[in-house]
Amino acid sequence: MRGFLRLLWVALLLVTVALVSALVTMRLAVHGREVEVPDVRGKTPGEAHRLAEERGLSTQIERQYYSPAVPEGRVLSQVPEPRSIVRRGWELRLALSLGPQRVTIPQMVGESQRAAAIVLQQRGLDSSVAEIDLPGATAGQVIGQDPPANAVDVAAPKVSLLVVQETSSENYAMPGFVGRPLGSAMIAIKDAGFALGKVTVAPLTTGTSNANPPASSPASQSPATPPPNSLQSTPGGAPSPAAIIVSQDPAPGRKVAAGSEIRFVVR
Repeated sequence: MRGFLRLLWVALLLVTVALVSALVTMRLAVHGREVEVPDVRGKTPGEAHRLAEERGLSTQIERQYYSPAVPEGRVLSQVPEPRSIVRRGWELRLALSLGPQRVTIPQMVGESQRAAAIVLQQRGLDSSVAEIDLPGATAGQVIGQDPPANAVDVAAPKVSLLVVQETSSENYAMPGFVGRPLGSAMIAIKDAGFALGKVTVAPLTTGTSNANPPASSPASQSPATPPPNSLQSTPGGAPSPAAIIVSQDPAPGRKVAAGSEIRFVVR
């Protein structure tokens, strides 16, 4: 019995040693693939690349900023930060200094987008454009910029422009829907880029047993078609898709803009 316990103890000891050895090996393997990020700030791109490559890292220049403190063409900042621990093969993202700001930010408000783009390009400035729908303003005109004209202490050589959105001038001939079921017309106007407007229902007229009513009879004074103000609106939507269209507005063949609203009268 004593011999069996001794063998069991030896076996447990060997298993423990094996587990500890495996954990130490894994830890060494993991840490063996980790390196400390070098400090490449103030270095040239070539020097930064060499220092990073020595530790199995790569570099990528992402942005450029003005800086009165760091000479032009030197690394201004880096990500990850110096002395960070990363795995081999990691990429250092660098920002280069452009030196002090030497370019005057031009006045672009009031210019066309095309003219503004040309001026900024001539001065070596990048640009980004955001559009806004502003009724009454000239389409394609710059109405705002950031940074403003003649700004100093600008961070980057870039100007953001706010431009009035161009409006669509496409016109189409209005198709005819009279005599068609409302359901198929609704699908057609959606596919054509139009909008469904108000749908009204013409009330049914009641006949009379006298085919020829006398002149004094009220029936003789009633028109065969009900007047427009007798039409009843369908609240919040269209009637049955099987209803037949008897009139439309705008009329067929009329020139209309894309997205125009079409109104129907159905029975």
